[in-house]
Amino acid sequence: MFRSFSVYNYRVWFIGALVSNIGQWMQATALSWVVLTVLTDNDAGAMGITMALQFGPPLLLVGVTGWVADRFDRRHLLMLTQSALMLLGATIGLLILLGAMSLPLMYGFAVALGVIAAFDNPARQAFVSDLVARENASNAIALNAASFNSARMIGPAVAGVVIVAVGTGWVFVFNALTFVGMIAALAIIRPAELVPRAKAQGAARLADGFRYVARRSDLIVTFVIVFLIGAFGMNFPIYASTMAIEFGREADGFGFLSSILAVGSLTGALLAARRDRARFRVILFGVGLFAVSAAAGAYMPAYWAYAITLMFLGFAMVTMLTTANGYVQTTTEPALRGRVLALYMAVLMGGMPFGAPIVGAVVDTFGPRVGILVGAGAGVVAFAIGATWLLSSGRVHRHERRRFRLTIDETLPVTVVRATPEEFSDQIAQTTPIPVAPDSRRTGRSGAAEQDAADRAARRATTPLREPRRATPPSRDPRSGRPVKRPEQPPRRPARPGSPRPE
Repeated sequence: MFRSFSVYNYRVWFIGALVSNIGQWMQATALSWVVLTVLTDNDAGAMGITMALQFGPPLLLVGVTGWVADRFDRRHLLMLTQSALMLLGATIGLLILLGAMSLPLMYGFAVALGVIAAFDNPARQAFVSDLVARENASNAIALNAASFNSARMIGPAVAGVVIVAVGTGWVFVFNALTFVGMIAALAIIRPAELVPRAKAQGAARLADGFRYVARRSDLIVTFVIVFLIGAFGMNFPIYASTMAIEFGREADGFGFLSSILAVGSLTGALLAARRDRARFRVILFGVGLFAVSAAAGAYMPAYWAYAITLMFLGFAMVTMLTTANGYVQTTTEPALRGRVLALYMAVLMGGMPFGAPIVGAVVDTFGPRVGILVGAGAGVVAFAIGATWLLSSGRVHRHERRRFRLTIDETLPVTVVRATPEEFSDQIAQTTPIPVAPDSRRTGRSGAAEQDAADRAARRATTPLREPRRATPPSRDPRSGRPVKRPEQPPRRPARPGSPRPE
């Protein structure tokens, strides 16, 4: 499960990412709570607009960000983006502490955070594959998701306590300090031990990533599933905050719901790390469980009952997303990995600008439970699309020995004729025929005649040749020339054991 920790660079990266992710989840919780309760009067629509502005730039800049992740040194690029995010977090916290923050100004900061994250996300996802060898890439991605969700379990809970104790501004200041851990980790990583990056043939083009995905139906279906879940199902800040208010809870109750969600997410990430590779059927399983858990949570009558359903929801979400991320990375050409991952992150994060305002409007009009059912419906549609493609792709077939069991192939079956290797021995080496077809251009014979000649040559090669027995010439008298009969020699007695043989 933890085999990627044997790599020094990955251990350093994991620790730095864990510290930084805790701060980012604290900031995400505080940002949602500030917009919902400080800058507005429980306006879920304004919260949806903030999310749309924050997650819109990855969709708009998808071609440029993927090209940058493939073209430039990812380590240096991450140091630049992490430093910029640190400055933005410190600035937001200072303005809130001074009482100078307003809703339009927060919208502007949301756009700035989205632009920087658009360059940071694909570089960060692709950099994980630079830290470990290809056979450990799936394990490293799953452990990276475990780090992300461990921070998700800790960060919102700590943020809720800090908001109640000293206010939201200090949460942003603390988040700015946690970026120091990531920047320090990137600085002490050993560049000589990074996995060499593959380079594409010819000039790198922005459209290569789009062309590559367009030729692979499995990636297209994966992207559609991720888009539907990201647009309508992953609006957890809207769902959790409005449900906390409906149950009469404050900021600490909102933070606790986010942490409970992370408990299931962490479990899903650790189980994903145990798998040897990412499979499409696991993505489909996660989508189905997501739809069922979301629908059940919409009908929960009490705060703690709703919190329990969030654990299953978090498990399903991370199982689906971690497997989808690993599937995209491990099945993509290394030279195009940055551009394809930029598309993946744009589809995942870019779906929120489309779905978050719709979900926010539904929550304002009909309540949070109806909004959660919208997310569950998106999960049902995503599951139907994935199942339809899987059944029509030829990967599902009946088991060879069990009548009522189905098996799923990871790739389309291809008929390949392979020679059965023989165990080497002197006997096989001497008797195995090696048919050699004669050159028809020199012989002028037809294909059938060549085959007959080859068969005859093979039979002759396998038929043991017997050497003719030569008769011993009789002895002749040198004077008369007449044959002379030799006297018969008595048979030689076998030597006794232990007796010396005559020379």
